[in-house]
Amino acid sequence: MLARAGSGFISCIIVKDFSRFARDYITLGSYLEHTFPLLGIRFISINDHYDSADAPGQTPGLAVQFQNLLYDLYSRDLSQKVRASLAARKEKGGYISANCPFGYAKAADDRHRLCVEEDEAAVVKRIFELADRGLTPAQTAQLLQEEHVPTPAQFRIKKGKLDRQPKGSCFAWSPSYICQVLSNPVYAGNIVYGKYEKDAQSGKVRLKPRGEWKLHYNCHEPLIQREQFERINQKRARRAAQEKTPAAQAAARTRHPLAGKLACGHCGYGLRYRRCKNPCFYCYRNHCTGDINAMYLEHYVLFHIYNKEISGTCTGPGLQEMLRNAARYQIRRIVVWNEQKIEIEWENNFQ
Repeated sequence: MLARAGSGFISCIIVKDFSRFARDYITLGSYLEHTFPLLGIRFISINDHYDSADAPGQTPGLAVQFQNLLYDLYSRDLSQKVRASLAARKEKGGYISANCPFGYAKAADDRHRLCVEEDEAAVVKRIFELADRGLTPAQTAQLLQEEHVPTPAQFRIKKGKLDRQPKGSCFAWSPSYICQVLSNPVYAGNIVYGKYEKDAQSGKVRLKPRGEWKLHYNCHEPLIQREQFERINQKRARRAAQEKTPAAQAAARTRHPLAGKLACGHCGYGLRYRRCKNPCFYCYRNHCTGDINAMYLEHYVLFHIYNKEISGTCTGPGLQEMLRNAARYQIRRIVVWNEQKIEIEWENNFQ
């Protein structure tokens, strides 16, 4: 609304009272005394009996300024009471989030208590069982996809809680979601609060150190034993520590020039690059394409770049630099079905 007012599309603003426009009396006073008169906008507050047209060019009266201050103080006091109420409920182990974790639903008699959804809980237990056997999140996601296990979105759609379409041709399990499930203490019957804090001045939200988090035990029925949850996460922590070695971090920072340009022709999801003895790209969601040799794909793309006679813009010291420039400036997307069927979608200037 303010953007349209500044562009000259609005000549009058009508509100129920001042608090419906702004809760900060300094901000409201700035608009009433400077911004709106400069833009020639009439401001009306019905319940406060204020109309800027009654006193054009004059600052709001003392009563109006006191009314703005009272609205501001009331809002601050109400905000503190709400935060105190939520903090007290958290200390008692109540669940106050709007969305329930996969495997749980809010109890019918108490919306601050979690109860088990048996059909979803079976999938969660299966995820922890596979992790306990040593499978990585990527391997777990692949196995669930091969077994045609419904995703959380499909469960919610079936129960009428969600209405959406998949990005590709179907819903798919992702390794990142498996990681979220494995690290969520709610499945061990615990609830964590106080992970984030908001700066009073800037309004930015930051993650607090793990040692400052508040953990409440035995708040609801667990889906797995606490010992199993801790054992799995300790194993994952050791694996993550190994991946933080200098050699592993240097390899992770090396981004393939075609990364982000490749899409699976079967399901529509992006292809992921695998660093191994024979580097390749693969569909990490549904594993539709199999392994596509990275070197073959590089030469395939460069061959078509030269055929389009635009290679002059991708000169460089080597194959990777040429490919990086080509992928950045000329290729919109590369759709891959298999090594025999690849389609390059060029930018508009090169069609």
